[in-house]
Amino acid sequence: MKKVLVIGAALSGIAVSRLLNKKGYDVVLTDMKKVNEQYELEQLGIQVYDEGHPDFLKYFDYEFIVKNPGIPYHVPFVKYFVDQNVPIYNEIEVALWFGKNLQIGAVTGTNGKTTTTTLLAELLKRKNPNAQAAGNIGRPLSDLVYEDEETVRDIAMEIAAFQLIGCPGLKPVVSVCMNLTPDHLDYFKQLNKYYEAKMLVYKNQDEQDWFLRNLDDEEVMSYAMNIPCRIIDFSMEKEADLCIRNNQVMLWDTVLFDVEDCHLPGRHNLQNCMVAACMAYRMGVSLEQIKAGIQEFKGVEHRIEYVETIDGVRYYNDSKGTNVDATVTALKAFDQPVILIAGGYDKKTGFEGLRPYLSQVKLMIVYGETKLQLKKLMPSSIVCDTLFDAVEIAVSKAERQDVVLFSPVCASWDQFKNFEERGDLFKQYVRSHLHE
Repeated sequence: MKKVLVIGAALSGIAVSRLLNKKGYDVVLTDMKKVNEQYELEQLGIQVYDEGHPDFLKYFDYEFIVKNPGIPYHVPFVKYFVDQNVPIYNEIEVALWFGKNLQIGAVTGTNGKTTTTTLLAELLKRKNPNAQAAGNIGRPLSDLVYEDEETVRDIAMEIAAFQLIGCPGLKPVVSVCMNLTPDHLDYFKQLNKYYEAKMLVYKNQDEQDWFLRNLDDEEVMSYAMNIPCRIIDFSMEKEADLCIRNNQVMLWDTVLFDVEDCHLPGRHNLQNCMVAACMAYRMGVSLEQIKAGIQEFKGVEHRIEYVETIDGVRYYNDSKGTNVDATVTALKAFDQPVILIAGGYDKKTGFEGLRPYLSQVKLMIVYGETKLQLKKLMPSSIVCDTLFDAVEIAVSKAERQDVVLFSPVCASWDQFKNFEERGDLFKQYVRSHLHE
């Protein structure tokens, strides 16, 4: 029996362990944290070592390793296997080996991935009830394949740069890199390595497949080279294969939808809808289904998500705004004065890019690990320790017609498990003022 080591027991690690076990592999699963599902997995015959990686695990002969994409290759336990030239994949790659009928639309880029992927999944479900969002959002692909590897599924896949590295077999029928801005330098160390990883999304595509290329993004245009499939150029500013003409989103001479059909705030969201519609069209969704899906789409939780209006002040949760470009995009979505709440874990990407856009911010409230760095950008900022404190200050300072925008510019890991927990708490803190 071939032995496999799975490093990382998050949802994807547990899903791929089950799948490999079902396929006859001898699976060893290890995690630095406690694995709550240990008993259930061991009943299946999977060996589980949690709360640390025992050193003796290094000395087995593994066919390959499945690593959680969020664990860097330079972590000593992982680097040992890199140095030994043991093949290292991720959960998506393993699922692709066994999933027989998967048609994939792959979305990568620094910002806009989640909204675009979520909308694409909604559009695909209008054509195929078995369609799913997977990858960086939705269910682990291994989970779907474990349940039923024969079902014909349309997959809207959000795929991050560090997932692409461990997924050499990915072959989408349509793919896109939405944009490129500095991010994840704590993982990649060099910006060009991050950008180059994004370009792996199209490397296996052929002349039947599409890659959507963003003409408006200089970095995408400079890095997207040697593209082996059909290129669909898109632009919000100029004439292109996919563009806006006469207030309609056009793919060549075909109307995908009217601009007014998109109800999400901000021009960036119109671009997200444009890309998702084009991808859905390539994957067989009808024009009628695309138009109806765009009209009904209400957006993504934690991404410029409307929360409440209290005393004439509108509150928005943008907890997924974990870098400068995402927060700039959120600021651009509003014409009104903005009270900005920001702060969190430092990903070492810097904050200077935010400075030109702070003229729209009437007050910035900063908290967490990066609060003093952010205050340097806007010395009038109010400094506090926690998100709860920041919301209380915002409520006390906001005036009618203001927008309170929680767009942290930072990751959540200084005080929270993830951006979802952080965003849920923001909404809870805001809504606690509803009945005062």
